[in-house]
Amino acid sequence: MPTTDTRANLLAAAEQLFADRGVEGVSLREIARSAGAKNVIAVQYHFSDRDGVLRAILDKHLPAVDERRHALLDAVHDAGAGEPSLRVMAAALVRPLGAKLDDSSGGPQFLRVYAELLNRPSPMLAAADGRFGSLRRWRAVVAPLLDPESAKLHPRFDALVYTAVTLARRAESGPHTDNRLFLSHLIDVVAAILSAPVSDETRRLSSERDRRRGRNSTT
Repeated sequence: MPTTDTRANLLAAAEQLFADRGVEGVSLREIARSAGAKNVIAVQYHFSDRDGVLRAILDKHLPAVDERRHALLDAVHDAGAGEPSLRVMAAALVRPLGAKLDDSSGGPQFLRVYAELLNRPSPMLAAADGRFGSLRRWRAVVAPLLDPESAKLHPRFDALVYTAVTLARRAESGPHTDNRLFLSHLIDVVAAILSAPVSDETRRLSSERDRRRGRNSTT
C-alpha cells in the first residue's frame, strides 16, 4: 500500500476513534489496528506520537475553516457600512466550523475532537489556532462591539466554546440532511452570548475580583 494511503487511513482511523472514545482513550496501537496497518509502529513512523496525530487532524481541517472565516470577514470589511452587527460576527464564527458537518472526509469527527481539545488546557490547540489567523482577526473585529464590562468576562471565548461543543453534539447525532435551521439558530444563540448584558450581581463580583487582584499585585 502506498505510504500516502497508509497515512490517510491512519488519520481517518484516529479521527473516528478519538471522536468516539476521547483523545486519551485511544492507544496508538489501536489506531494502527483499526487502520489495518500491518506494522504496529506505523503511527509513530507517520506522526511520531499522539500529539503528532492530533496536529495532523487539525492541519487537515483548520485551513478550510480559516479560509472560510477570512472570506466572511473580508465581506464584512468590503461592505463598508460601519460596524457589523453581532449576529454577522457570530455567523463568521459559526459558519466556517459548521461547514464541517457536511464534510464527508472526517469533518464531523474533527468537530468532536476539536470540541474536546478546546474544552481543556491544550497548548497544542492554541498553537494550531495561532497558525491560522482568522480567529485572531475575528476576535479583533468583534472586540469593539462588546460592552467593556462584559469583555472582561471573556464572552468571545465563551462563544467559541459553545459553538464548538454544540457543533460536536450535532456531529455526534448526525448525519443530518439539512443543517440550515440548526446553524441559523446557533448563530442566534452565539450572538446572544456576545451581547448578553452584565447583571448588577456580576458587576459587583467582577469589581471585587479586580480589587483582590489589585491588592495581590502590590504585595
